[in-house]
Amino acid sequence: MSTLSVSQESVTLNSAIVNTKQDHDAHAHHDTSSNTTFGFWLYLMTDCLLFASFFATYAVLFMNTAGGVSGKDIFELDFVAVETAALLISSITFGFAMIAAQGQKKALTLIWLAVTFCLGVVFISMEVYEFNHLIVHGNGPQKSAFLTSFFALVGLHGLHVTAGLIWMTVMMIEVAKRGLGKATVTRLSCLSLFWHFLDIVWICVFTLVYLMGAM
Repeated sequence: MSTLSVSQESVTLNSAIVNTKQDHDAHAHHDTSSNTTFGFWLYLMTDCLLFASFFATYAVLFMNTAGGVSGKDIFELDFVAVETAALLISSITFGFAMIAAQGQKKALTLIWLAVTFCLGVVFISMEVYEFNHLIVHGNGPQKSAFLTSFFALVGLHGLHVTAGLIWMTVMMIEVAKRGLGKATVTRLSCLSLFWHFLDIVWICVFTLVYLMGAM
């Protein structure tokens, strides 16, 4: 009887230890996810400062054309409008990808991520074409302070979009191989924040650089 009682106490103790460990692991994972999201928000704030400094530089230099072309001479609003539409639609499709990820729909998540990726490639391809077109016609960044600040600001945004596309490729591979675990969904959420942030920055670029520059 005494042996049976000791065995029951041992089983109860082991069960309590296991439950405590599971609760601790779950709490630790929750803390890790929260820390990841918070850390990424801090990164986005520093990126805001970076873009703000480039916008400020452009605002100071955009009138310094050195007797060369100005925005109204080189900006093709129809072309940039298509470019802008591609990026804005990609933000919507990424939202659909996140809805699918939250619902644990792996195939649908991958489809929407692929659509988002393709739209991002369209955007960056059009941007590269625009830069090449300007340089071929003798309007490179060395031509004037206006063009230097323009290439720097728009190029900085393009580098961020390229980084986002690389990150998106990595996430699609991770989702395909590992599924939609909590850690993967958290990483997708951070990428989603990054992508929407780039959309907001581009709206500012489109308005302040292209629209106002073409007036």
